[in-house]
Amino acid sequence: MTDALPTRLRPTAEDASVTQLELFFDLVMVFAFTQVTDLAAHETTVLNLLRAFLVLAVMWWVWIGYAWLGNVVKADEGLARVALFGAMATALIIALTIPEAFHSKPGGWHGPLVFALGYLIVRLIHLGMFWLASMHDRQLRGQVVRWAAGSITIGTALLIVAGATSGAAQIWLWIAAITGDMLWTLLSGNGWRLTSAGHFAERHGLVIIIALGESIVSIGVGVAGLPISGPIVLGALLGLAVSGLLWWAYFDVAALVVERELKAAQGERRVQIARNCYTYWHFPMVVGIAGLALALKKLLHQLGGTDGHTLAEALPAVPVYTLYGGVALYLLGLVGFRHYATRLVLWPRVLTAAVLIALLPAAVGMPAIATLGLLCAVLVALIAWETVRYAEPRDAVRHAEP
Repeated sequence: MTDALPTRLRPTAEDASVTQLELFFDLVMVFAFTQVTDLAAHETTVLNLLRAFLVLAVMWWVWIGYAWLGNVVKADEGLARVALFGAMATALIIALTIPEAFHSKPGGWHGPLVFALGYLIVRLIHLGMFWLASMHDRQLRGQVVRWAAGSITIGTALLIVAGATSGAAQIWLWIAAITGDMLWTLLSGNGWRLTSAGHFAERHGLVIIIALGESIVSIGVGVAGLPISGPIVLGALLGLAVSGLLWWAYFDVAALVVERELKAAQGERRVQIARNCYTYWHFPMVVGIAGLALALKKLLHQLGGTDGHTLAEALPAVPVYTLYGGVALYLLGLVGFRHYATRLVLWPRVLTAAVLIALLPAAVGMPAIATLGLLCAVLVALIAWETVRYAEPRDAVRHAEP
């Protein structure tokens, strides 16, 4: 593999870990998650939630491209280091423009167009690096050409056109850009390279940590400037518990099992597990956590008793739907993640997601703290059941020889 790369690049080793520069790059994702949550919280309507979802999908696609690139060439060596800093700078500008991704504010540049052009630049940097990495690798070069022929043209061109429109046409162009990009990537072939399964799994585990971290940050943002009180403490602890239980659901067993399947797979099967389990099934998990973050921000602010709110008052319907629906989506994402790699369906998680959806009508009318408490109780029941019911296989997975 070493000879297959230009001398200014260094291949990723099979036993590689995530580099410090990749972690530095991921700080942009931390900021982007914060911006998406702020965008969704600015106006809690279904249309604005759709806008926030579309922006999150674009930022996810930016991050995914560089997660794959870092598995082929070392991110902190030679030209790759310079390219990653350039991509980081561009991604930061994109993240700064998130509040204006659909509506430009007066007095500055045209926000939607800046967002779209930034996306084009960050994708071109990514494509250029993959082109160099595939210089002496015919299979990878063919895959890069097939992917770029549709992905770059569909995703970026439609977003640039969307930057010059407004209203329903703009939304549909965004949907077409993201859907077309994702479908083309899925259908363009399995000729990618995945050098280090451990690096790839670790990188995606870290992005789940980043997303869960944003849900905890949202607790602090929700109570910023408010005096500490019993309801705030209780709400904060329940919110932390929910985030912790979601962490448990991913890292306790599921992440270990799928990583081992990825390591054991060869050829196209390894690429398929990496793409479907991580690129695609991780996305609904991240979306679900973003919904949780939005709801926690709104809920904690309400528990502070500002703006005339009382403890007996229910949350508005939209945050309740993002709270319960977000956790349900996260659980279903985990089910798909595990199923594609192992062909095993985690029925307790499917049932729990169904229970959360069924509880939505009742949760909408509950006091805000009770809504959060009920969600926490359902997740505790799920994790406790799985821990006891699958104690032996769980122990075998967690303590198996590497």
